[in-house]
Amino acid sequence: MSTGPNRILDELAKLVTDAAGAAQGVRREVETAFRGQAERILNSMEVVQREEFEAARDMALKAREENARLSARIDALEARLAELAGPAGKSTASAAPRAKK
Repeated sequence: MSTGPNRILDELAKLVTDAAGAAQGVRREVETAFRGQAERILNSMEVVQREEFEAARDMALKAREENARLSARIDALEARLAELAGPAGKSTASAAPRAKK
């Protein structure tokens, strides 16, 4: 057992160590409470999570690419049909043009 100033320093070091551990525990609890509150606020605002947004964006990009590809295919098929129909078919084909977006 230590005596005198060494004992006081040992006790002070132990107290500081315990206080640091308690401060870390409090910090973790505050962070957890803050995150929980932030999640509740975001959920009440119906904010989309980043992963969901990116998934929807990727689906929209793929749909646009597919739409452009199919539109080009339709244009090519219409051109081929017009060629096969000849001069008589051109008046019928131009009577009902396809709406493009």
